[in-house]
Amino acid sequence: MNQMKAMVLRRVGTPLVPTVMDMPVPGDSQVLLKVIACGICRTDLHIVDGELAHPKLPLIPGHEIIGMVIQVGKSVRSFAVGDIVGVPWLAYTCNECRYCKRHQENLCIHAMFTGYTMNGGYAEYTVAYEQYCFHMPAMYANGSGAPLLCAGFIGFRAWNMIRDNAENIGIYGFGAAAHILTQIAVFKKKNIYAFTKPGDILSQMFALDNGAKWAGDSTGKAPVQLDAAIIFATDGALIPLALLNLDKGGQLICGGIHMSNIPSFPYSHLWEERAIQSVANLTRQDGELLLQVAPQVPVKTTVQLYKLEEANEALSDLRSGKINGAAVLVL
Repeated sequence: MNQMKAMVLRRVGTPLVPTVMDMPVPGDSQVLLKVIACGICRTDLHIVDGELAHPKLPLIPGHEIIGMVIQVGKSVRSFAVGDIVGVPWLAYTCNECRYCKRHQENLCIHAMFTGYTMNGGYAEYTVAYEQYCFHMPAMYANGSGAPLLCAGFIGFRAWNMIRDNAENIGIYGFGAAAHILTQIAVFKKKNIYAFTKPGDILSQMFALDNGAKWAGDSTGKAPVQLDAAIIFATDGALIPLALLNLDKGGQLICGGIHMSNIPSFPYSHLWEERAIQSVANLTRQDGELLLQVAPQVPVKTTVQLYKLEEANEALSDLRSGKINGAAVLVL
């Protein structure tokens, strides 16, 4: 059997281990991909650091995969050898549970997730289920498209939870998802107010460069009352702070998969029909919608490139806040 190189998580809380292993074999409804690039997502950090429980171990992380199809299972009809596809976080759903039947496949009881409960893209090759892959627009059929597959897809799901009539929108935590959404917001003639860690001037400048109307510290007051806000940062203490910036009827969307504990706050901060809502995973429709709008904007991702064997360095840089935009492994 042919072999490949991969970066493998053997035990949570420890560095990934460079490993030579057998290439995966696609099942009847799967495609075998030669990985072109794989984004480094904050969710990967949560898995490696043990903040998301029960990952498959040993595990190849990575769920923002751009790959070339090199083999297809016998029942595959949507893709052919040579196609460039994207593989996201949502890897499989049962289509039979109560959530799937009411069009909430992101909540599927039997769902599987790329780079968490299935091996992902920190490797030279990977397999993915045909129905959960995306044809990538030509301009994103490379490393620049990788951040769209999670930061983009799930960020866009959070965005679509906001009412259409919202005009002034705050974003807390200006990283990969935020810089994609800000470009879409400008395209849709919305005003983005970016909140970063206190004193993080570089991130504030990055936000302004991507089209934000204003950028400042997350502990401060917005210059206007916000119709809605999205929190991508993992600090639960931001929820009470963001509520103070929301106008009556304002929406607060929590876009992350993990967040630290939320401190208590007076009911008056929530009153007047303000709302808090979380986002879980994504649906395939979220991906299809984003891949339609991104080329129209056009969204231009800011990426910092690393080699496969530099995955631990990339994770460390993300953990310490050294990356503007997104980190991407290129093979």
